[in-house]
Amino acid sequence: MKSIQETGPAIRPPGDGWLFPGQHAMKPISTRQLYRVVVEAAQAADIAKRVGPHTLRHSFATHLLEDGTDIRIIQVLLGHAKLNSTAFYTKVATRTVRTVTSPLDKLGLFKPAEISPDG
Repeated sequence: MKSIQETGPAIRPPGDGWLFPGQHAMKPISTRQLYRVVVEAAQAADIAKRVGPHTLRHSFATHLLEDGTDIRIIQVLLGHAKLNSTAFYTKVATRTVRTVTSPLDKLGLFKPAEISPDG
């Protein structure tokens, strides 16, 4: 199986056709056309940030990580040779960070009501 990085912006899913087909079903759209489509979609959605096809790749990886997909699986899907490249996404997966329970909280030494604001 080829990674997203190897196949380029016009990913070919299982079965016939391209994820981003061109005028002919057996040919993908160009990189330039894909960029234009992503920018226009962002404008239509009132997204003010600068976006491009790489934004889709970044969002894909971040959502997989936040949904609990093992980072090594994401590494393979993105075609990263080194785990350090994929580890970048762990810095932006804030939803995952917020759901982590501290080992100290698991000890049950304190109840939230017992802790005073003054310490």
